[in-house]
Amino acid sequence: MSKPSLARGTRDFGPEQMVKRTFIFDTIRRSFQRYGFQPLETPAFENLSVLMGKYGDEGDQLLFKLLNSGNFSEKLTESDLNAGYKALTTRISEKGLRYDLTVPFARYVVMNRGTLVMPFKRYQIQPVWRADRPQKGRYREFYQCDADVVGTESLLCEAEIVLLLHDILPQLGIEDFTVKINNRKILTGIADMIGAHGQEGTLCVAIDKLDKIGKDKVVDELRERNFSEESINLLDPVFSITGGENPFTDLRKWLASSEIGLKGIEELEQVWDMVESLGLKNPKIQFDVTLARGLSYYTGAIFEVKANNVQIGSICGGGRYDNLTGTFGVPGISGVGISFGVDRIYDVMEELNLFPENQTISTKVMISNFDKEAFKYGLSVLPKLRESGLNAEMYPDSVKLKKQLDYADRKNIPFVILIGSDEMNTGQLTLKNMKTGEQQKGTIEELIAAVN
Repeated sequence: MSKPSLARGTRDFGPEQMVKRTFIFDTIRRSFQRYGFQPLETPAFENLSVLMGKYGDEGDQLLFKLLNSGNFSEKLTESDLNAGYKALTTRISEKGLRYDLTVPFARYVVMNRGTLVMPFKRYQIQPVWRADRPQKGRYREFYQCDADVVGTESLLCEAEIVLLLHDILPQLGIEDFTVKINNRKILTGIADMIGAHGQEGTLCVAIDKLDKIGKDKVVDELRERNFSEESINLLDPVFSITGGENPFTDLRKWLASSEIGLKGIEELEQVWDMVESLGLKNPKIQFDVTLARGLSYYTGAIFEVKANNVQIGSICGGGRYDNLTGTFGVPGISGVGISFGVDRIYDVMEELNLFPENQTISTKVMISNFDKEAFKYGLSVLPKLRESGLNAEMYPDSVKLKKQLDYADRKNIPFVILIGSDEMNTGQLTLKNMKTGEQQKGTIEELIAAVN
């Protein structure tokens, strides 16, 4: 008999953890709706033709592929087996688990564009899967909470993403955070400036690792990717340009001859101005020219959020993508979005002890069960508690009171209603406060008022 175990990179969430996770989901969902986003869900798996080629070569390798049903090897030939894993994959797998929520969303938009009201604002809260190497803060199965707008190029959407982040994170207790912002057009301009035109994708993948592996190893990777020493030397200002009160001054001088680079700077300056006009006080935004975001579909502003003073990577990320629907044959639908990484946010809140104390409570009131008569009487009381909006349950078995109170204590149930012969005769029920031990009598209506 095999011993049960969890697949690496996945986790179980018991009741206590799920109450906390639900708190995160509900907080994010409320803010999404307040900003005008509508709910959407897509299937857990997609056709590989939908997923492949959207995340770059590294992303394609991290896709979980599903074997075809039935005898998937029946028609394989020896030449198929010798053709390499990429060619073999197409022969034995037609579907894969979704890598993120953005590409399935783009697929949905293309398939339903005739019925959607544009601009279309949607939010999506579902799990995604990546065949990554598990480590602290990095899982193979994790939830994303995405909010995207498609059908408009207005930079108001970028500014509202900044506001959305400043709305949601403090509600979760995360006050010390930084929203790093860059623009892919700036990175394209930099690639042109260093004589690496057309290699901006490769450049972005390398630069995106700067905060993880450092400048020297980024340079080593660029050499491995066939960047010339001259290009690498010309890239050096990227590692010294920093933010400040006027973060774009030095960059504007350096990219003075790059039309697309200057366009990226202009777009970010407009976002900064709109954030100020929208009245956000002391925005926690920082321009970071080294921020690249490894995903290949970004074309404009890119975002990454870091919770400060914790050893966990980014907790949110996103950006603008102008060409994503074009890969499905419908060009010209621009979009921008942000994704909240719930699992990392959860870890940050655990590390900083940010969850409200009452989030451990699932049942607010329990009814005792002394005997058959008390059980029957309790059945008439239980619906009244629930109808009043209280989470309530009754102990199912007639056992010693100590066992019932131990159960309530271990479940962190704060109140127990005791129903014995006296209570049934008088209609005056006994409410026990499990924290203080105090007891009070009253009608069910009075006890409901006392608990609320």
